[in-house]
Amino acid sequence: MSQEITVTEHDGIARVSLNRPAIRNAVTLAMWRELATIFSRFAQDKAVRAVILTGAGKNFSVGADISEFDSIRVNKRQSADYEVAVDQCSNAIAELRKPVIAAISGYCLGGGCHLALACDFRFADRSAVVGIPSAKLSIVYGVRSVQRLLALAGIANAKRILYSGDRYEASQARSMGLLDEVVDHVEIAAEQFAAKLASNAPLSIAGAKFMLNGLSTGSGALDLALAQQMIDAASDSEDFKEGRRAFAEKRPPLFRGE
Repeated sequence: MSQEITVTEHDGIARVSLNRPAIRNAVTLAMWRELATIFSRFAQDKAVRAVILTGAGKNFSVGADISEFDSIRVNKRQSADYEVAVDQCSNAIAELRKPVIAAISGYCLGGGCHLALACDFRFADRSAVVGIPSAKLSIVYGVRSVQRLLALAGIANAKRILYSGDRYEASQARSMGLLDEVVDHVEIAAEQFAAKLASNAPLSIAGAKFMLNGLSTGSGALDLALAQQMIDAASDSEDFKEGRRAFAEKRPPLFRGE
């Protein structure tokens, strides 16, 4: 793992932090690829029950590191390769069958917003500034991210965000659907919420996330057979039995994702 991304784990919660605070956590091509690897690994790690994605210092991420575009994104072939890496990263986040919470301070722009949109929840403090300046760079935002933006913000807001390239303060970003919570202490709020979700049944969350993500991206996007398999697996699981026992015994359940 590079020093540009740090990962820590405790009590079932993994914390992934973009670690380039001197340049507002701008994301390089190598970082997109590394993030995809990190989140793919979480899928196989039963000890991880929830993930917080954040940025070191005062900013979540100012977006892609445009300073490297002159060498890695100079034509449509290179741009296509770059977008593949970005989509693999965001898909690894969005398709992880565990809750992922973005904890946002300061700038959350462009590629940073792309990362946040792939998360299940976006918590921010009052310093947050959110926007997608692709229209100011003659970049067409990727299909998957546009799908996620549309699902969250609705068509009118999505058009406004993408057409204008404007930046939005935390309160307005929340009213547009870009943020879920605006709080004074975002790290504490995200940690508390992650701990709450981590105590719930992993199979229930995995099934709900799979179906909601599929349904939100339009008709035909959801694999109904696989959804039914996930429903059936949860129904036959030891966790379902434990949940019933715990309810009857009036105690917190101890779920294992099995």
